[in-house]
Amino acid sequence: MTLAKVKGNVVSTQKNSNLKGQKLLIVHPIDLENKYIGKKDVVALDFVDAGIGDIVLLVQEGKAVEQILGHRKAPVHSIIVAIVDSIDVN
Repeated sequence: MTLAKVKGNVVSTQKNSNLKGQKLLIVHPIDLENKYIGKKDVVALDFVDAGIGDIVLLVQEGKAVEQILGHRKAPVHSIIVAIVDSIDVN
């Protein structure tokens, strides 16, 4: 899992039939100090009703994505599985 910050929404009127009714968000990985890591954004399927500015947990592992979706039919690589309320590091 990776920490990420939601940067925007993806609106698509035409998409794979397995993605109909699913919300897509643009996220960017962050470190524990809320700073962006790398230069690439990621499009992720949202399972927790996250919004712009939220810090989320992002899963990008094939088997985990397959288990969450319950099938292998959707062309999905990244899924948002939690909204992070706080991070406490000692």
